[in-house]
Amino acid sequence: MPNTIQLLPDHVANQIAAGEVVQRPASVVKELMENAIDAGATDIKLLIKDAGKNLVQVIDNGKGMNAYDAKLCFERHATSKIKNAQDLFNLHTKGFRGEALASIAAIAQVELKTKLEDEEVGTAIKIEGSSIGSQEVIACPKGTSIAVKNLFFNIPARRKFLKSDAIETRHIIDEFQRVALAHPQIAFSMHHNNNEVYHLTVSNLRKRVVAIFGSKMNEKLVPIDENTDILSLQGFVAKPNFAKKKRGEQFFFVNDRFIKNSYLNHAVSSAFEGLLEHGTYPSYFLYLTVPSDSIDINIHPTKTEIKFDNEKDLYAILRATVKHSLGQYNVAPVLDFNRDASLDVPYEYKEKKSYGGAPAIKIDPNFNPFASEPLHQEMESAFQREETTWEAHQSTITPYESNFQEELFDNQKETDTSKTFQIQRKYLLSSIKSGMVLIHQSLAHQRILYEDFLESITVKDAVSQQLLFPVSISFARDEIEMIKGIKSDLESVGFLFEEFEKETLIVKGIPTSLSESQITPVLEQLLDDIKQEVPDASFSHFDIMAKSFAKSLAIKTGATLNSKEQETLVNNLFSCKEPSVSPFGKTIFKTLTIKEIDAVFNSH
Repeated sequence: MPNTIQLLPDHVANQIAAGEVVQRPASVVKELMENAIDAGATDIKLLIKDAGKNLVQVIDNGKGMNAYDAKLCFERHATSKIKNAQDLFNLHTKGFRGEALASIAAIAQVELKTKLEDEEVGTAIKIEGSSIGSQEVIACPKGTSIAVKNLFFNIPARRKFLKSDAIETRHIIDEFQRVALAHPQIAFSMHHNNNEVYHLTVSNLRKRVVAIFGSKMNEKLVPIDENTDILSLQGFVAKPNFAKKKRGEQFFFVNDRFIKNSYLNHAVSSAFEGLLEHGTYPSYFLYLTVPSDSIDINIHPTKTEIKFDNEKDLYAILRATVKHSLGQYNVAPVLDFNRDASLDVPYEYKEKKSYGGAPAIKIDPNFNPFASEPLHQEMESAFQREETTWEAHQSTITPYESNFQEELFDNQKETDTSKTFQIQRKYLLSSIKSGMVLIHQSLAHQRILYEDFLESITVKDAVSQQLLFPVSISFARDEIEMIKGIKSDLESVGFLFEEFEKETLIVKGIPTSLSESQITPVLEQLLDDIKQEVPDASFSHFDIMAKSFAKSLAIKTGATLNSKEQETLVNNLFSCKEPSVSPFGKTIFKTLTIKEIDAVFNSH
């Protein structure tokens, strides 16, 4: 009987290891930049082409390597940073996993140039799929340059699963920001397709945060500073009035390493208790320094999760420090237990004198509580685009929708009263022959807008309205880069841009479905959706854009609709191709038959 267990060839083992270490171009960026920091570099350059799919290059001015080390660093389990197993629990360096460079070389074409400071010449090595193609002596500056080209060239199945350029670029920028925020004492630069995204000079923590997230960030920051026997804590939290609807700008660093920790995140959030609007999250940049033997960073392959020996103590210190800083800088309310706040006189009444006589009563003789409510201006403009008769859509309606609509028409013939009713400014109730249908108004409008946008983007020519005065909008540099990446898609929808600056976007035209006041929230929502990869649109950004626009512009729960608006919403919903679910897969309506309604009253 033949043997069934056999040793894998090195190149296959390296490809398997690469699956753990290299998930996408951003993984390569992280490994190479961390190695540059460990090499003592004071200036690190990151060059990217085509979202890292065709090139990820890191150039540093660190100590470099000799010819022997340059070749050995691509071998599996080769590292300069650990000597024995005990070193794993006392790490002071970044990248220490010996298979990282070997894994990268197994799935890409790698060119390495490196030179020691006291050597006259350096070494150049070319590797393709774990095989060394050439090694030669060259003249080059001190430090190391590693260029990783055509990632996953020999594993097309892995390359196929990479996301769009905008999403992959977003992941690269995330990794760049995390490394740059952790090391303000190092100069960093980043170029994508020969365009400069970041040029960060040596600075302090505050200046580094502002340089990355834009000059407007400076006014938002509240400093944090605390030193105890078990923890040193520095950094910043953003003022509560600048809280965001997404968990974007939340950064924890432990011993200069970016980490994710939901327990510590809860500590910060609890310090903001009572200061944030519902559904918003605080921004923070917090740097923790703890003894290296009190943490274990080997519990996750990417080393972004850490196990602490004394989590509860850290939680208490973190929460108390943030809370204290918010109060110290007059952000949080301060309680004075020696004073009864209910006895305070409002400021506007302090200088007023009391006077006799009854207060005057003002009456509006034109007020009529029974007057009909005017159409909401924004609702009217939103529905004007969608206004259509039932007959115009009969040719495109499925049998299910046609039957449903016939019931609505029959019901309208039987009674002269309005066929729809609004409940709690959230649902629409409509009577049909078989019972009634309950419709979620916001989700219904999302579906209508989504299909309308998709049709406008993919079938019709985009219609743009020129703005009388161009609108200037401030974004962080990485967000400007993201918008540049989807500029052509945005223009196909109807946006027109005058120019892009480092932190400013000038819009001169917008889709006819938007108002000027909606430009910023719509673009912010779109950027958030791309960052979160929600939804995952593998074919293009059109689906992301259509869903983002629909979510931003749809009427919200709490909006009052008059009878005409209600009927228009119902009509347009059941003219959609998929009226039963929202663009995000949520149920839009529920039908209740007469039998189901009778069962409610006959249950006892």
